[in-house]
Amino acid sequence: MSVYLLNHRLWFPDPRDADESGIVALGGDLSWRRLALAYRIGLFPWFNDGEPIIWWCPDPRFVLFPDQFKLRRSLRKILKKNVYEIRYDTAFAEVIERCATAPRDGQAGTWITESMKSAYIQLHKRGLAHSIEAWRDGALAGGLYGVAMGPFFFGESMFHTEPDASKAALTALVRCYRDSRFIDCQIHNPFFESMGASFMPRDKYLFELSEHINDPDMWRSLKAKPTVTSDLA
Repeated sequence: MSVYLLNHRLWFPDPRDADESGIVALGGDLSWRRLALAYRIGLFPWFNDGEPIIWWCPDPRFVLFPDQFKLRRSLRKILKKNVYEIRYDTAFAEVIERCATAPRDGQAGTWITESMKSAYIQLHKRGLAHSIEAWRDGALAGGLYGVAMGPFFFGESMFHTEPDASKAALTALVRCYRDSRFIDCQIHNPFFESMGASFMPRDKYLFELSEHINDPDMWRSLKAKPTVTSDLA
């Protein structure tokens, strides 16, 4: 299988043509239109500073089915105490900046480069990228961001500075998408595995995506969003 080199043309090869590692293409740009097209067909960008843009569609895909989400008793207790207030899209730029600077085990740097931050902020301005935030005493304590299309949420990154803050934000996401096909976690991650995520064959993932990506936008259809975590427990 070949890895395609992209130019200015707004186009991607078939994700099924990915190489063994899941790489589909190199290059192109991070314009909001290209990013929107990428997510619609099952691709996402992931690369380090100094590398070309790398577009991925791994096999298998790591996803979280809302009905398989593991809300542990200890987390439920935290949620019932209303330690955190959940907010939506009130601090997108700060969330992505915190995700970029959060320390990670085994990582010296971050893949959330300045160009990535700028690109997703543009997606946010276009109504495609969103953040879910956990606030405590008026300060941002944790959160996550990703891309929403149809009944799907494509998770990108999360952070926390207070215990269980990112888990509270994830719980809010799962509750918002309780009727979705799945939440995309992209690649295997021990944290998401502990919360109930599992593998899905790429062919099935791409089929589900193509069949339902034009279904009603679940994010925009949300009417009453929880503001206190006891609503999530």
